[in-house]
Amino acid sequence: MRILCLDDEELALQMLEMCVRAARPEADISAFDDQDELLEDAARNGCDVAFLDIHMRGMNGVEVAKRLKDINPKMNIIFVTGFSEYKADAMDMRASGYIMKPVTKEEVARELDELRFPIIPKKDSVLKVQCFGNFDVFTPDGCPVHFERSKSKEIFAYLVHRHGSSCSTREIAAALFEDEPYDNKQKSYMQILISAMLRSLKKIGAEKVINKSYNALSVNPAMLDCDYYRFKELDAGAVNAYECEYMSQYYWADFLYGDF
Repeated sequence: MRILCLDDEELALQMLEMCVRAARPEADISAFDDQDELLEDAARNGCDVAFLDIHMRGMNGVEVAKRLKDINPKMNIIFVTGFSEYKADAMDMRASGYIMKPVTKEEVARELDELRFPIIPKKDSVLKVQCFGNFDVFTPDGCPVHFERSKSKEIFAYLVHRHGSSCSTREIAAALFEDEPYDNKQKSYMQILISAMLRSLKKIGAEKVINKSYNALSVNPAMLDCDYYRFKELDAGAVNAYECEYMSQYYWADFLYGDF
């Protein structure tokens, strides 16, 4: 979880940051006394929760919240203020929470426990999938998944990229083998590769990750903890991890990663 704190008064900012760290010591927390610096950081690195003072010099907290919502509509905004008259404006922003100063650890913890857009780790995922950098697949405990054939792993990568959309065998072959003709020889080879992929997944109890119908395949995104999927959801950790490399070992990914 990535949390940003904003207040233009130094002592108030220190108190806010201290309470947030006490409530969520495991979180990635950054504090700012300048509105533009916070907005720049949120745009660059993502943000799950923003604690914003409302009454500030220059851009007030409600205006900052509107800019943050442009970055991520599902960002949790928690307003912090000593002025109760701003509460109506804050609620119009469909904020996650509202805290009156002086801030306490208990109030911060309560708001973080009741976020409007909960930050839910995918503890029940069957596989962990890495798309940024080189593509790789791991079991939930971090062990690399072994695929019998490298092309079988590439098929799985293509299905992950399609994010649950059904893909025909011909379409997958066109991505992997570019301009080669889709003849009977290639059809047969594709079936060998697909069978090898399914066997590899079955060995680790992950066969249900693949939805298989007549001449078509797809992945079940709900069963995957995938950095690419988290990125599309504007998850702060995934946004921060992305360094403009996507499935680097596959030439077709160079043309497709722009889709997100």
